[in-house]
Amino acid sequence: MSPTGLIRAIRLAFKSLLLHKLRSGLTMLGIVFGVFSVIAMLAIGEGASAQAQQQVLALGATNIIVLSVKPPEDTGAASGSSGSRSRTRMLQYGLLRSDYKLLVDTIPTINGAVPMREVPSETRYLAQTINARIVGCTPEYLEMNHLELQRGRFISDQDQEQLSNVCVIGAETASILFPFDNPIDQAIQIKNYRYRVIGVTRQRTASAAVGGSMSGQDFNKDVYIPLKTLQVRIGDAVANATAGSFSAEKVELNQITLRVRDVEDVLPTAEVVKESLERTHGRVKDWDVIVPLELLKQADQIRQIFNIVLGSIAAISLVVGGIGIMNIMLATVTERTREIGIRRALGARRQDIISQFLTETIVLSGAGGLIGVLLGLSTPFAFKGIQWVVENFVLDPSAQTSPLGQMLTDMHPQIAMWSLPVAFGISVGIGVVFGIYPARSAAYMDPIEALRHE
Repeated sequence: MSPTGLIRAIRLAFKSLLLHKLRSGLTMLGIVFGVFSVIAMLAIGEGASAQAQQQVLALGATNIIVLSVKPPEDTGAASGSSGSRSRTRMLQYGLLRSDYKLLVDTIPTINGAVPMREVPSETRYLAQTINARIVGCTPEYLEMNHLELQRGRFISDQDQEQLSNVCVIGAETASILFPFDNPIDQAIQIKNYRYRVIGVTRQRTASAAVGGSMSGQDFNKDVYIPLKTLQVRIGDAVANATAGSFSAEKVELNQITLRVRDVEDVLPTAEVVKESLERTHGRVKDWDVIVPLELLKQADQIRQIFNIVLGSIAAISLVVGGIGIMNIMLATVTERTREIGIRRALGARRQDIISQFLTETIVLSGAGGLIGVLLGLSTPFAFKGIQWVVENFVLDPSAQTSPLGQMLTDMHPQIAMWSLPVAFGISVGIGVVFGIYPARSAAYMDPIEALRHE
């Protein structure tokens, strides 16, 4: 078809569709919402995937995280007397300081290591209190966990060697303990000792749980003190008193974060770490190794599967819209039977009739696809509106801090730019596929019978 003929066919198609504005508009809605749902679903999937990958990347692509895991009490890790319920039962498990020294001294691919010990404890300043996570760490902990200081400084090597009673507090801890005062150089109380505040970290989004052994962490409620100070002042054993029972746990280190030189060395180094811990800990599995690089690859695979599933579900609505177009075009062919007969009598060929009705179908589906793409671009703004409605009218204030509430708050749909031409192309293709049968029905109609049609 020449360009002039194509323009004339498109103008004729618009003219024919505008004769029944309401019917054409309602038919177009199926394509509009189909294209919009494809783009919106993929945008939500990309946003969820980006959020998951960001949380994994926060752990460090070249890091290996070794964790202490509480084993079942019947594996022999517990020590103490079991003959009397009144006596203390000590459960000893997890990583040892000797494990840290072994890994650092014997694995050459490791160029950085950060040990960490955490103890939950009530923290007090005057009348204000908070149940904080006391973290004993080294100066490298700040960089390894991508923390930033709001004011003051972080703990230093000198603080470690001198067993200084100093601390760095998280943003939420600072706002609760010091709602009006400057926390720097103030003294807070942890158990039986006072610690001078030397720094405050910036607000940071809580990390989600990873795997089955690494729980989510809210860095904003942390209190960081030198690791050696924690070992001397608080110790390895932590007592837990509940109604009618008393228990204690002894853990030397909760976590060791290892940094590897190159990404290619991460997986081989992780295997060496596992073999080393298996030799030193024997059959008691009171440790676990988490490799963020593996989790990142898994997150990317899940993203691809997620996009395929969501895209397929949304594409069903496009097929439904195509069925609606076929239904309307078949009705249109029946209504215009006499017009078809007149055109055939005046010399129109079958391919001219096919082109006429197929052009109308493509114009209908193409216009719907274009509107759907424009609506799809508004997905991030529409999702923000949905978030506002859910947060203010659906979720309880207490539920907003739950994992589901945080996921909804933190999720931000990201438009996959490749989905725009793909969705529009599919909408036009749907128009062609579902428009061929009505067009052929019109073209192969008997001209004489068509002229007799009333």
